[in-house]
Amino acid sequence: MNRRRLLVGLAIAVVLALVASTLVYRQLRQRPVVRQVAPLQIVVAAQALPLGARLDARSVKLIPWPGDHPLPGMFTRIEEVLGRAVITPLYANEPVLESKLAPREAGAGLPAVIPEGMRAVSVAVNEVIGVAGFVQPGTMVDVLATGSPGGGGGATVTKTVLENVKVLAAGQQIQQDAEGKPHTVPVVTLLVTPADADKLTMAATQGRIQLALRNTIDTQKVNPPPVLEAELFSAGGLVPVAQKAGQSTGRRAPRVAPHEPPPFEVEIINGDKREVKTFPNQ
Repeated sequence: MNRRRLLVGLAIAVVLALVASTLVYRQLRQRPVVRQVAPLQIVVAAQALPLGARLDARSVKLIPWPGDHPLPGMFTRIEEVLGRAVITPLYANEPVLESKLAPREAGAGLPAVIPEGMRAVSVAVNEVIGVAGFVQPGTMVDVLATGSPGGGGGATVTKTVLENVKVLAAGQQIQQDAEGKPHTVPVVTLLVTPADADKLTMAATQGRIQLALRNTIDTQKVNPPPVLEAELFSAGGLVPVAQKAGQSTGRRAPRVAPHEPPPFEVEIINGDKREVKTFPNQ
């Protein structure tokens, strides 16, 4: 009896073992096969590179990169990037991508970072015009011009002539200060369209310009109305331009009652008596 029970128990154990092994085998077959992808060697900046820098064998290097995570536009050989200029500042160990390089025939320096159809125009500034040195490469500014539309002796007006303009260079450098501190720059170079280049040149030569620093993520153009000197310093404050020009505003101006002339007085002397009589001034 005991032997029979033992044989039955062994049979049940064998069946359970076969079922378990079958389930494990099926699970192993259903698991995806993980393929080992060989790592890549990609080109990165060996040091911090300023805008317009030409790449050479000392400014770039190769580092390992996961083969299953390639980057669009990456380079795997140093020879592919030699002689090309960067159109955006690069940090040390930052991958060098095609989108960050100027065309091979563009050369190096500031001309290499000017997109096709755009122009770089430099204007003289001082510490005030340059917003206390905070106007640096990569920042965005508005250009305000102050002058007399009719020439000498005419009314002085201030107008925003350009909005959301990118600063390419400040002074003799095209790289921000290493410590991030503002510094006075005598010349600022702006990236503009050919039409805006004409406006900027006219404003800088025929009037006075002022740069207004703006948030780099604020790209909205406001197009504010011009401000006349006579309006700004009038006794009643700013007066709408249409009203100054004599245009109708759609509302009738209130009538002001005329002032009555003050009465006049006559002093009459009769002996030792003095008398003052008041008469209306018709």
